[in-house]
Amino acid sequence: MVRIAIVVGSTRPNRNAADVADWVHEHASARTDARFELVDIADQHLPLLDEPLPPSLGQYKNEHTKAWSAKIASYDGFVFVTPEYNHSVPAALKNAVDYLYAEWNNKAIGFVSYGSAGGTRAVEAWRLIAAEVQMADVRAQVFLPFGSEFGEDFSFQPTEGATGALQALFDQVVAWAQALKPLRGA
Repeated sequence: MVRIAIVVGSTRPNRNAADVADWVHEHASARTDARFELVDIADQHLPLLDEPLPPSLGQYKNEHTKAWSAKIASYDGFVFVTPEYNHSVPAALKNAVDYLYAEWNNKAIGFVSYGSAGGTRAVEAWRLIAAEVQMADVRAQVFLPFGSEFGEDFSFQPTEGATGALQALFDQVVAWAQALKPLRGA
C-alpha cells in the first residue's frame, strides 16, 4: 500500500495550515487505497538550509537533515497544504524541500492551497519546483479562497465544494504514486 504524506506547509504562528491539513487528513483517512499521514514541517526544526554540499549528492552532514531525509524517503507521494505568501510559496516549506533531492524523485504530489486567491499562485510556483526535483504533480487541486472557505476571523470553514474536490485530488495522487513505483525501484 502506498504511503502519502500530508505536509503542513507553514510554520507561522496562528497559521491556518494545521487546521486545513487536519481536515485533509480526516477525509483521507476514510480511504482504503493508501495510508495518509500528517507531516508538520514545524516539528522538523530545520534551520535555513545549512548543508555544506548540494542535496543532489545525498551526502548529508547534519542530523536534522538525515532525519528529514529518512522521513521523506519513506513516502510514495505527497499532498502539500500550502498557503500563498506574497504571490508565491511559503519560505519554510520551500526550505524543507530544498534540503533534499533524491528523496522527492519519482513521487506524486498534489496541492491543497489557501489564500486571498485560493493559493493558486503558490501552486503555480510549486509546480515548477516539483518538476525540478522530479516529482509528478497531479492536475486536481483544492484551492481555498479566504472569501469563501474562511470566516471573517480567518477560521477555516470548508464548503461542500471544497470537500468534494478532495476526492479527485486523492484519486490522482494515489494513482500516480502507484504508477511511479517502478521508477523508485520498489
